[in-house]
Amino acid sequence: MITESNLVEASVTNTIGAIVLNNPGKHNALSKELIDGICSVLEQMQQQEVRVVILRARAGSTVFSAGHDIRELPTNGRDPLTYDDPLRRVIRTIEHFPAPVIAMIEGSVWGGACELVMSCDIIVAGDDTTFAITTAKLGVPYNISGIQNFLNTGGMPLCKEMLFTAQPISVSRLLARGIVSHAVPRDQLQSLTQTIARQIAANSPLVVSLLKEELRLLSASHNLGPETFERVQAMRRQVYDSADYQEGIRSFFEKRAPSFQRQ
Repeated sequence: MITESNLVEASVTNTIGAIVLNNPGKHNALSKELIDGICSVLEQMQQQEVRVVILRARAGSTVFSAGHDIRELPTNGRDPLTYDDPLRRVIRTIEHFPAPVIAMIEGSVWGGACELVMSCDIIVAGDDTTFAITTAKLGVPYNISGIQNFLNTGGMPLCKEMLFTAQPISVSRLLARGIVSHAVPRDQLQSLTQTIARQIAANSPLVVSLLKEELRLLSASHNLGPETFERVQAMRRQVYDSADYQEGIRSFFEKRAPSFQRQ
């Protein structure tokens, strides 16, 4: 049983979690309340050992999310995007969540919601989707870790264009850059996303979790210190010592689908 907030709907079916942003009246603006709901649900899904999560808006949405809730930005000259800002917290929560998070995008994506989506592991979008980072238009100074995330995902030329112009970018351009995995007609979006989720859920959750963490560390472009290296090696040993490892090899030789159980 997962406790939902007023602005987030959640469900788990066959180890696949779904989080639905449910504040259409405010275009799913990333308010503290909505973000608290996402983080709370992800924490519960981690405890339930969910193997993959789909993050989406309600079916038929014209706006996936309007981005940071402008009403919650400070007006007293204080930095609006500190380390403890709700947006920064949900980005870290998704990045450190031990299972893949798939962003299923219907409608336009604005501002901080672009970073939210790009922090997910796989993006599947409708072919009419657009992305716009509007901080320059709003006069909001985006923080350095957010800029780094955009650079890691989109590269310098596209990052500069999106930030400097504050204009919508078509999903086809993001698809060509490899930022979006798939861009399909809306009537195919649900089916394709579910197919990818089922494929992930059928694999070893220990190995998938390890791969996600390794990719996160490598994408940060930092040299691995001894402690980090040893932590990754310990995660690798956990996989080798697991029943999942034996099951994967055994099922291969027995020519059947593996039945993985997270330990």
